[in-house]
Amino acid sequence: MKNRPSQRRGFTLMELLLVMAILVILLGLVAPRFMGTQKKANINAAKSQIGLFKSPLEMYVLDMQSYPTTEQGIISLTEAPGDLENPKQWKGPYLDSEIPKDPWQHDYQYAFPPTHNKEFPDIWSFGPDGEDGTEDDIGNWKEEAEEGGESAT
Repeated sequence: MKNRPSQRRGFTLMELLLVMAILVILLGLVAPRFMGTQKKANINAAKSQIGLFKSPLEMYVLDMQSYPTTEQGIISLTEAPGDLENPKQWKGPYLDSEIPKDPWQHDYQYAFPPTHNKEFPDIWSFGPDGEDGTEDDIGNWKEEAEEGGESAT
């Protein structure tokens, strides 16, 4: 019998390195786009969640004749505040579930009396950076200010 060279031929090291380099370049071009898409999706989710507090807060006002104070907080939609003069007035819970966290797993912030809105409570998320008072904060006053042509600051 003769020793024949194998008919199977594998990839050379150069071919493998070339394919890996192409994949790394493609991943470098595509990954930032997906990460930007995720950030936009999280921002839109936060805006939607903030908007979902409007109806429960209005139902709360019908029973209590006022929005929860800053001290009582947005948790008043799921639990009766402990400082009520007439606890029987509270007919909640006004939300079907617990208060959600924002997409970055931080609590939503609540203030009444408001500093940004005229009559409706301020509700906001610290946004992607997780810090209050920065330009990436997402609040219910920003949409209203933009619609009215005013600055959100």
